[in-house]
Amino acid sequence: MDGLVADLVAEGEELDFLVKDLDEAGWATETPAAGWTVAHQVSHLAWTDRCALSSAQDPEGFAATVERDFADGFGPVELGAAEGVGEEPAALLKRWRAGRAEVARVLAEVPAEVRMPWFGPPMKARSMLTARLMETWAHGQDVADALGVDRVPTDRLRHVVHLGVRTVGFAFAVHGRPAPTVPFRFELHSPTGELWTWGEEDAADRVSGPALDFCLLITQRRHLDDLALTVEGDTARAWLPYAQVFAGPPGEGREPLHRA
Repeated sequence: MDGLVADLVAEGEELDFLVKDLDEAGWATETPAAGWTVAHQVSHLAWTDRCALSSAQDPEGFAATVERDFADGFGPVELGAAEGVGEEPAALLKRWRAGRAEVARVLAEVPAEVRMPWFGPPMKARSMLTARLMETWAHGQDVADALGVDRVPTDRLRHVVHLGVRTVGFAFAVHGRPAPTVPFRFELHSPTGELWTWGEEDAADRVSGPALDFCLLITQRRHLDDLALTVEGDTARAWLPYAQVFAGPPGEGREPLHRA
């Protein structure tokens, strides 16, 4: 848990570095997420951190809020992202910093066996921390793309990959499809050159390639056509259009960067 918390903190600091010196025009820069500026991205992270804190500190109240406010869809997500758009950048940055620090502190103290409610299946604290890291990295990618910054990938991506491996069945479920029953094999090269593996060695359904590309796929930040991933097996190929590591309804994904 200590290492995971440290990685979450580091991921937040990396995004913080990208936005801390932006002027108002910089915060208003459009990102690849349709209708979302840099301010929307950071405000969304602050809102989601607040949700994570509520889930940890008042699980029954949080579950009741989700049942009430999300009965007609995920509109509150857009409202949470919009909160910071009219806010002074310094105030938004301060609010996000305080929230993410509190999330790291509070979730580290939640007993390991406790499951907290969420927008998808309930999660233990370790999974919730991993999800917060994933979201910070994914929305940080949108910010980096908007600002024209090439981020240097780190081995913190292992957490994102692990979440992607664990959510294959979930990705099928949110599209109304039964979870696959065949085993998957994942062989991915870390940013530092290590081979990361999950699953049975002799599985016919396989995904291999750079871990960065896999993370861009499962967070729907890049189209498969723009990634150097190799996929084998009918079930693995069927999963690709559904790959989604974040909670909520099916994502819309991204169009290829370069069309033929």
